[in-house]
Amino acid sequence: MRNFSELSEREILALAIGAEEEDGRIYVDLAESLHSDYPASAKVFFEMAAEESEHRRRLIDLFQEKFGDHIPLIRRQDIRGFLNRKAVWQLPKPSINEVRKLAESMEVETANFYRLAASRTSDVAVRKLLGDLAEAEITHEHLADHLNEENLPQSVRSAEDKVARRNFVLRYIQPGLAGLMDGSVSTLAPVFAAAFATTKPWEAFIVGIAASLGAGISMAFAEALSDDGSLTGRGSPIIRGVITGVMTTLGGIGHTLPFLIPDFHTAMTVAIAVVVVELGVISWVRAHYMDTPPFRAALQVALGGAIVFAVGIVVGSS
Repeated sequence: MRNFSELSEREILALAIGAEEEDGRIYVDLAESLHSDYPASAKVFFEMAAEESEHRRRLIDLFQEKFGDHIPLIRRQDIRGFLNRKAVWQLPKPSINEVRKLAESMEVETANFYRLAASRTSDVAVRKLLGDLAEAEITHEHLADHLNEENLPQSVRSAEDKVARRNFVLRYIQPGLAGLMDGSVSTLAPVFAAAFATTKPWEAFIVGIAASLGAGISMAFAEALSDDGSLTGRGSPIIRGVITGVMTTLGGIGHTLPFLIPDFHTAMTVAIAVVVVELGVISWVRAHYMDTPPFRAALQVALGGAIVFAVGIVVGSS
């Protein structure tokens, strides 16, 4: 890799041409990824890609005027300290707001880089060129604002935000909530049955760990195999399976860990308190994300938890 300060004016211009082409292709990739769910935002990125293409054309005209037709291949990843952007396919699927912020940051970061590079060079021509490029990136930033205002009025943005929230709930909250509910509720009976049957915290802890891990693995496979996401839009089955399995395990381990306390009565008191907290968290998530009335959410969760808890006590005390 070479230092940016070692590049000639010809190499800097070639680097800028390649960077503009790459940014334009990133915008097209973003637009394609958004087209089905967010058509208005996709239009913004298609238009920004067109502007990047025009910017690149102007840079090529300037290069040909000063240095001829051959433009050397100089890539950002070959220059130490230059901004390096991952391809869109390498990024986890971002939310619509993350995509918008990415586009804004691309122009701002490049402009800042050009300004910083201009301040560190003593060559007047190179400094002027870098300053011109920084101003061009600032113009692009303002263009992005203009395109957003033109294509994304508040009504359209609100509609896209609703779609984004729906996708977030379907792909992350729903599988996580299913796992947390299963782990917190279904493991109550074996854990507390073992505790009341043996009155030995360690025995209850072993049962709780086994039940939590077993339930986590079972729920992970059940979620991953139930729906590939192609028709429902629920996203990657692997990601959903991992989320469900982890949350199931955490839900069971939460009220299992108190049984590491040697004293039975203290361990039981702490475990019951943890169960109350777990059920409260589940009720809040249902009310906040699943649009369930808070009282109904709390009643449903508390009733299910109480029934399973009672089963554990009855079985353990028999």
